[in-house]
Amino acid sequence: MVQAYILIQTEVGKASSVAEVVGAIPGVVRAEDVTGPYDVIVRAEAGTVDDLGRMVVARIQHVEGITRTLTCPVVHL
Repeated sequence: MVQAYILIQTEVGKASSVAEVVGAIPGVVRAEDVTGPYDVIVRAEAGTVDDLGRMVVARIQHVEGITRTLTCPVVHL
């Protein structure tokens, strides 16, 4: 299982609606509005790195109001 945090920037005033839509995507564990340089932070899980990439590119980045994403895979050192 691959886990990641996905940091999302949105259009002004869209953070809440983006978090709600993204939170309903399969594989998303949690999506929360935050303040700072990013507007929404998502915790996601997928079977493989490729599955995670597909989730981000094919599902999350297509949500209306998202302007940029940064995917941070969790590592266990």
